[in-house]
Amino acid sequence: MDAKIFFGSNETVGESFSQRRSPYSGEVVSRAPICHVEDAKKALLIAKAASKEAKKTTLSQRCDWLLDVVQMLREQKEDMAKTITDEVGKPISFSRIEVERCIETITLSAETMRTMHGETINTDATNSGKKTLAFFRREPAGVVVAITPFNFPLNLVAHKLAPALVAGNAVVLKPTPEAPLTAYKFVKLFIQSKYAIKDALSVVYGDAEVGSALVASDIPRVISFTGSVPVGEIIAKSAGIKKVSLELGGNAATFIDKSADLGHAAARCALGAFVNSGQVCISLQRIYVHSKIYDEFASLMAQETKKLKVGSPYEDDTFMGPLIDDDAAVRAMNWIESATSEGASSLLPLYRDGRIFHPCVMINVQDDMKIVCEEVFAPIVSLIKVDDFDDALPRINNSPYGLQFSIFTDDLTLTKRAIDELDAGGIIINDMPTLRFDIQPYGGVKLSGVGREGPRFAIEEMSEIKSVVIC
Repeated sequence: MDAKIFFGSNETVGESFSQRRSPYSGEVVSRAPICHVEDAKKALLIAKAASKEAKKTTLSQRCDWLLDVVQMLREQKEDMAKTITDEVGKPISFSRIEVERCIETITLSAETMRTMHGETINTDATNSGKKTLAFFRREPAGVVVAITPFNFPLNLVAHKLAPALVAGNAVVLKPTPEAPLTAYKFVKLFIQSKYAIKDALSVVYGDAEVGSALVASDIPRVISFTGSVPVGEIIAKSAGIKKVSLELGGNAATFIDKSADLGHAAARCALGAFVNSGQVCISLQRIYVHSKIYDEFASLMAQETKKLKVGSPYEDDTFMGPLIDDDAAVRAMNWIESATSEGASSLLPLYRDGRIFHPCVMINVQDDMKIVCEEVFAPIVSLIKVDDFDDALPRINNSPYGLQFSIFTDDLTLTKRAIDELDAGGIIINDMPTLRFDIQPYGGVKLSGVGREGPRFAIEEMSEIKSVVIC
């Protein structure tokens, strides 16, 4: 099935197409029109006009719109899950989970918007003030440009579209080139809904040139991007005076204290390091282990990792499928070979078959190795022996990234210190740093980005405050 371009409520097939091949089988699984700068400009003009009408709509219509999409998505859940697996190689059981999370994200966005409101202000609270009727309210920002990645090609689109549309904006979406059909099927639900706001949602596919045209235009008020740090830096420099939300890279770390439940910690760390083949911004990459329990934890971690089934993403019990492309697999192997040449070793046999990359637990690593200090985005995790939390803390924080960190401990003092002293946008206690609930504020510090996702927080990013004073 082919993806098509949406210019508002109208579909067009385009003149030329790109093919998407399955990361697992290599077979063609979808085609998408190749868009150009003129397509981006056309979509923005349509969105600009639509944003004026979207602002006039009632909240009840916008909430009904989202909930209608939820109902249609429930009916097409299995087809959507298979499309995700076809295009990005995610194991089918996790693709089904992604569809369920997408449903929750959309529902939360509607529920949240129903209860968001302004406040009255006491303008006579200071000597320089006087008694008035003053308040503020939230209004849609206007046009939102949403640019999304491959690793969660449905739910991360929902995290941008649902808050933006329910807040009364118009949106131009540029989805990942790796999953054009997933985005097309999802957007089509919005377009076909009986509650749809005409022309409020457009889709363009394309490369960096198309993205640059969307970002640099003076039409959008909000740019919401999830992706790599280099691209995020380009967007930050070229966007101009706009609201920019960037969810970028990470190098998630955890500390395993001697008081922790080691069996629980090992099981959760194996999940956090290797889910989605490590292709998650908050994938666990560094595990700092108290020296007194290092050997025991390393043994448990190896045992838990061996339980994970690697192979066909179409089998229900597969935990890990392929990496997204050959370049990702080659880079991961090169980084392991580089670390090995400098003295590191793997607890388990190293094995790669094309894009299928078996989970790798590295030991005897150094802080300056790429597999430790850079975002690997592959199923590689490093175990690092430390004296205690005081030893681990500066090493965890000594990263240009700060998305999510965690700690496993039964020590309340360490828990409080972790919350206060770990430098990240999210801190998890007694679980993997890869844990994310869609309702929570999600985002990082340092090179991990600016702004926050999660329905309530994204709505705040995608709306403006208007202050009113009646004298």
